[in-house]
Amino acid sequence: ATCGHGCKYGECMGPNKCKCFPGFTGKTCNQDLNECGLKPRPCEHRCMNTHGSYKCYCLNGYMLMPDGTCASSRTCAMVNCQYGCEEVKGQVQCLCPSGGLQLGPNGRTCIDIDECSTGKAVCSYNRRCVNTFGSFYCKCQLGFELKYTSGRYNCVDVNECVTNTHRCSLHAECLNTQGSFQCKCKQGYRGSGFDCA
Repeated sequence: ATCGHGCKYGECMGPNKCKCFPGFTGKTCNQDLNECGLKPRPCEHRCMNTHGSYKCYCLNGYMLMPDGTCASSRTCAMVNCQYGCEEVKGQVQCLCPSGGLQLGPNGRTCIDIDECSTGKAVCSYNRRCVNTFGSFYCKCQLGFELKYTSGRYNCVDVNECVTNTHRCSLHAECLNTQGSFQCKCKQGYRGSGFDCA
């Protein structure tokens, strides 16, 4: 196809017929299209025509959304909370999803509360506290393992002498204790139990 007159901001589609690029109009696509005058209007509040396009603006206290609408800048979507928020009497407050999290200094992100170091966590005597993001759990103390006995889970002493996880010398006897073990050099040997000579 040939367009003798040319197509300034468009493509020649047939004999002297132009298809204009978005934002342009006219027989030779040389005129800017005033999008602000279109129905429906492309912008909710204010519209400014530009060459081949347009710009939307919002009134004070509003923010421009991707679709050209204006939303109150005090809505949850605008505050950009990490986990969500609530609106109370026109004020926006970010929320944290668990009691083990608290709002950080910026008022938008949630930071972890270490329940183990603050003493908020309570674990039974043979368990130790392990902090997690937003919570904590109680783990068996070192030297104990979790076993299912008599219908419930319990922390049971690990017999290092039987499981062979002790570090006693070859010339020592292993003695199991609650949560640990001891090494005692055999007769005729001296030392710490870990080293016997």
